[in-house]
Amino acid sequence: MSKLAVIIPAAGSGSRMGARVPKPFLKLRGVSILEHTIRAFARVDEVDQIIVSTSSEWIIEVKTILENFKGEVKSLDVVVGGKERQDSIYNAFSKISVEIDLIAVHDAVRPFICKELIKECCETASAVGGAIVAVPAKDTIKKVNIDLVINSTPDRSDLWQAQTPQIFQKNLLIEAYDSAIQEKFMGTDDASLVERIGGVVKIIEGDRRNLKITYPIDLKVAELILDERGEE
Repeated sequence: MSKLAVIIPAAGSGSRMGARVPKPFLKLRGVSILEHTIRAFARVDEVDQIIVSTSSEWIIEVKTILENFKGEVKSLDVVVGGKERQDSIYNAFSKISVEIDLIAVHDAVRPFICKELIKECCETASAVGGAIVAVPAKDTIKKVNIDLVINSTPDRSDLWQAQTPQIFQKNLLIEAYDSAIQEKFMGTDDASLVERIGGVVKIIEGDRRNLKITYPIDLKVAELILDERGEE
């Protein structure tokens, strides 16, 4: 069984929520969104290590949250994030154990990822290099110019909306990040960094309940999902 390290960047602001508290630390039924997210991974046998990357102001809070998972996960760490999400993830590499086979990157505010999808991503990444959870685009996508005039309408049948986790063989992801830093390339997600160095990344069809909590309405939906699952 492959050993998995999970990097969770948790430095996002709460601006789109209209909150002063960063989104990962907002409460969902009395528990921080970040804690719900960590719990989803703590239930997975392959998870050997969880590393949270956050701003210096929230280090103590993250350490307190991680205390709740001692005994469930072998290694729990927190690092100070960087200016951009990509920097925050790279900073977490310094904590990766030599025993780790795979690295997952997962949004702190996607608390509803299921065990089965994590395991399927691990199996596929072990086989080909990388795997990400995604769902087919359900809305028509428009490509526009700077004046918001439509240039084209891409065929929706081959468009997918990327989610997380995004899981990769350890050496492949580190190589992709090293290359991006050397060439000052900023990707939109981790898969884009691996793609640009020729790595193979496959899609695992995900679940639309694996939503990213970004706006106030998302918190309402999240409560409904908790109700559906019978969780507090």
